[in-house]
Amino acid sequence: MSGLDHSALHRLYSEHNCWLKGWLRVRLGNAADASDLAQDTFLRVMTARVDAPIREPRGYLSAIARSLLIDKSRRRTIEQAYLFALAQMPEPVEVSPEVRLSIIEMLVAIDTLLDELGSRTREIFLAVQLEGLTYVATAERFGVSVTTVKNHLIRAMTRCLLLVEP
Repeated sequence: MSGLDHSALHRLYSEHNCWLKGWLRVRLGNAADASDLAQDTFLRVMTARVDAPIREPRGYLSAIARSLLIDKSRRRTIEQAYLFALAQMPEPVEVSPEVRLSIIEMLVAIDTLLDELGSRTREIFLAVQLEGLTYVATAERFGVSVTTVKNHLIRAMTRCLLLVEP
């Protein structure tokens, strides 16, 4: 458990759970999703390292919930893009629910990784990997040296390797 003791966590939950569900319901337009996300928020609180009393519990909870909302939205966007790509295949592709979940989780992890790279590294990485640009063409496009392109790619590939390493 986190730095919050059991009684402090219980008090936080009992005093703010209803408020948090309402706050989320307004943003989601759905009571069931709001309840699920409120539970996820308190799970994050349970696993967080909290070394001091929480002075602004609603601000703290809403910040965590907002982050979860963003994650949920990104995941939904990625899943929709994946399903759209499957639908565009010339022949129907059957994917089991387990494989589909695994693919979507990997796509979310890749999206997070790309987001953490920084804009220039991400743009260079995508230009080389997705567009198939050579290092020279990439350097010309971004107005940098080939060595700089290589350095950005090393940074990106290192992060990719860390993603696939257990």
